[in-house]
Amino acid sequence: MGANPSPARRRRTTVAVRGAVGLLAFLAVGEVVGRSGLVAPELLPPSSVVLARLAEIVGDPAFRADVVATVLAWVISLGLALAIALPAGLLLGSVPGVRIATRALVEFLRPIPSVALIPLAVVLIGQGPGSKIALAVYAAVWPIMFNTIYAVADVDPVLRETAAAFRVGRGRFVARVLLPAVAPFVLTGVRLAAAIALILLVSTELLVGGARGIGEFITQAGSGGGRMDLVLAATVVAGLVGLGANALCTAVQRRWLSWSDVP
Repeated sequence: MGANPSPARRRRTTVAVRGAVGLLAFLAVGEVVGRSGLVAPELLPPSSVVLARLAEIVGDPAFRADVVATVLAWVISLGLALAIALPAGLLLGSVPGVRIATRALVEFLRPIPSVALIPLAVVLIGQGPGSKIALAVYAAVWPIMFNTIYAVADVDPVLRETAAAFRVGRGRFVARVLLPAVAPFVLTGVRLAAAIALILLVSTELLVGGARGIGEFITQAGSGGGRMDLVLAATVVAGLVGLGANALCTAVQRRWLSWSDVP
């Protein structure tokens, strides 16, 4: 007889089953409401119609190019945000003087909605991919940076004292002690930033246009004839991209950070 699955695997299976049941229930409600006549079908098509359109647009090369454009911009944005936020978080978390000197500026910039900066980005950068990437980077930097700052402050003092006792150099301390200690928190920040960056990318494509992407497809589908079935189908694809990104981050955490309790 085979070995019994571990508690963690059973828990993941239970979560997956419950998630599937919830999704099926949501689709069933959408089907009933869409066919009940309470809402005009052209405004809220049934779930079966949306899924049929989803199958159609997935086979459309033009839509696949839009998805690739959004995903590529998302990858670039997240990589740039991580490259900026991780060193900045390590610096601000490790050097109190720098953190105090920049606190007012950080607290001023952080609450500014990224969507409110779309006109400024369009004026400075234009309507191409650069503007949506810049806005996504701006929005994604904050969760990664603040998670890193808090993680640095939470490093076990015993580790610091041990490194100091053995005269570990600054660079080696960062590479061997600090980065492994903050990695789970940084990954949590990346998971949050991934969702935020995707939202900003699609929103910018919706509002600005001028570049390929899922948001541009939604804008074109919603204008003119107002094909809500296509709009909702493309929205489902955007949600699936976000779901896949979160699943990837979770898999990375389970593979390389299984010792961490950070969600």
